[in-house]
Amino acid sequence: MAKKGKKVKHHDMLEKPEALAEQISKSEEFVEKHQTLMLSILGVIALIVAGGFMYKYYMNNQNELAQDEMFQAVYYFEQDSLDLALNGDGNRYGFLDIVEEYGSTKAGNLANFYAGACYMRKGNYSSSIPFLKDFSSDDILLQSRAYSLLGDAHMEADDFVEAASFYGKAASNKPNREFTPTYLMKAALAYELNGQNEKAIEQYDKVINEYKNTPEYNNARKYKALIDSNS
Repeated sequence: MAKKGKKVKHHDMLEKPEALAEQISKSEEFVEKHQTLMLSILGVIALIVAGGFMYKYYMNNQNELAQDEMFQAVYYFEQDSLDLALNGDGNRYGFLDIVEEYGSTKAGNLANFYAGACYMRKGNYSSSIPFLKDFSSDDILLQSRAYSLLGDAHMEADDFVEAASFYGKAASNKPNREFTPTYLMKAALAYELNGQNEKAIEQYDKVINEYKNTPEYNNARKYKALIDSNS
């Protein structure tokens, strides 16, 4: 016959008054003994919290200052006054100053993109690369554009492997009908110039199969046929 398990009465699970009183006494003794340490810990926590608020306020203020400086630099960029856009006019900062002074802000991050784009327009492709690499954004159009410009810069340096890689990043970053086919065509060209025709055909096929009725569709078919005819 199976033995009956030991019954645990409900009152046996309750904390006994004398044990509870002993624990409270020990807790009070611990607090009294380590009062200085605990106050120090609480003080550090308070400083960390206060420091977080102060840092956030500081960064918001810095970003506002950077945005104010950016206004004139962007105007010069749009007017194709690239030296003024990069270096400033003596009264207002250019993109290079903004990157140096406010690089950790959102506006400073955007200044990286503009600085890279300025150097690209000036034909100084190698100088554009570090700024474009430092730029990072959740904006799908700007980030893809930065990848594409990096591809262009490497193409100018005949570094077709890196160019194809960046064009691929641009194409895969939130694909869309407006820009992705162009990035795929650029990637295909980079692969062709590097002698990687199979990789080039893969890019053309993506345009043909996924982006019909776009301006790039017929060109993709044509260039793919040219590769096939020369194989």
